[in-house]
Amino acid sequence: MSDLIYQTVTSLAGLIRDKQVSPTELLEAHLRRIEQVNPQLNAITHLDAEGARRQAAAADQTLARGEEIGPLHGLPMTMKSCIDVAGFPCECGSRLRQGYRAERDATLVSRLKRAGAIIVGNTNVPDMLMAYETDNYLYGRTNSPWDLARTPGGSSGGEAAAIASGCSAAGFGSDGGGSVRVPAHFCGIFGLKPTAGLIPRTGHWPDCVGPGALMGLVGPMARSAGDLELLLQVTAGEDDQDPSSVPLAVETCPDRTLRQMKIGWYEDDGMCRASAETRAAVRQAAGALEGQGFTVEPFELKGMDATRQHWWMLFGVTGAALTKPLIEGRESDVHPLVRGLLAPEEAARASFDDLLHTWVERDRLRGELLQQMQQHRVLLCPVAAVPAFRHGEREWTVDCKTVRYPKIFSYCQIFNLLGNPSVVVPVGRSPEGLPIGVQIVGRHFEDAVILGVARKLEQAIGGWQAPPEAAMRA
Repeated sequence: MSDLIYQTVTSLAGLIRDKQVSPTELLEAHLRRIEQVNPQLNAITHLDAEGARRQAAAADQTLARGEEIGPLHGLPMTMKSCIDVAGFPCECGSRLRQGYRAERDATLVSRLKRAGAIIVGNTNVPDMLMAYETDNYLYGRTNSPWDLARTPGGSSGGEAAAIASGCSAAGFGSDGGGSVRVPAHFCGIFGLKPTAGLIPRTGHWPDCVGPGALMGLVGPMARSAGDLELLLQVTAGEDDQDPSSVPLAVETCPDRTLRQMKIGWYEDDGMCRASAETRAAVRQAAGALEGQGFTVEPFELKGMDATRQHWWMLFGVTGAALTKPLIEGRESDVHPLVRGLLAPEEAARASFDDLLHTWVERDRLRGELLQQMQQHRVLLCPVAAVPAFRHGEREWTVDCKTVRYPKIFSYCQIFNLLGNPSVVVPVGRSPEGLPIGVQIVGRHFEDAVILGVARKLEQAIGGWQAPPEAAMRA
């Protein structure tokens, strides 16, 4: 196995810039890795090896001529298959979109390519992105690189598995209820759900508009906090086709500014009890940041009990109403996993008043949380109540009580509803050796702050660790 496949984006970019490795050498190392482990993982569902080789050869020539290069020059990346890459299938794991190929690049893909990235393929998702595990009728199930009997999460499960296993240097997923953060947590990598408006969502299916304008985001996934920051900086910026986009550049937050922030931590959101090892990881992260010189204090999340039902109205109920024209008459083509996150019966009963009440309450709760965060501008908390679960599991025992799917993801869903940026950092391990991430949450448009805290936590914890090779070859 080449050491290249597990280095960070920033490290690889430096090696290419200094001509210690060529884009072609780097690409071939990743293509060999894909051949080795993707048959077991089923993370990458479309691979454009020849197109990537042509781009890598062109990148080699650019270096040889001494021309100016971008910050991602020659970096092999993947993309979640709900984000358009020109010429690639973008079927979102659904028979209802089978055969669809993108005619043009999504805005973020255009920006990545302009920075020099090579998109080698796209990655597996659940049908219509509607599950916290990755399986569909078109391409089948994706397995965790930590344990093939477990899920890498969803809906960006293929992307997380590809990055964690060394098949891809980095990539992008999307997140409407934890779909970047949960796979990052399950697979032991870093993932960012940015503030709505920073990274344009033009070219993502479904469109992130209406009730989903605040909730549905695209975000980077990688093996270091610094990589997330670089990918955010490359892709952020205004786009006329995304009505939420803002003309705001993202700059690194200075250490002196970070040190002025009080950090609050909580291990129980009052909606779903987290497992003992998950709670221990949050406390470990709090202690590590305290050791880095931060003021870290317990934080009580108040008055947020209704956030999960409001998220469900805007995600599951509204989602069912919006997808009804697509599904109607073709119900047999929809994968059973979708039933866990779509509520067509509730959508049929829901009224305009129900939707309006939810929309108004969301804004009220958003302001209430921001007020609570005036003293603690950064929060630490779990990503989910449990580590990666076995395929098909739907309930677990935590402290002698049963917790159920999808309620175990309330720790993520609240921040989709209220729009806070949040980043996942791998911190702990379960008794089975599975990774456990911790979520770092900030105030709106303070993405640079939480990424700065993530860098400090990464330094204190020791950074990303690769899954055992044996786990991917079982």
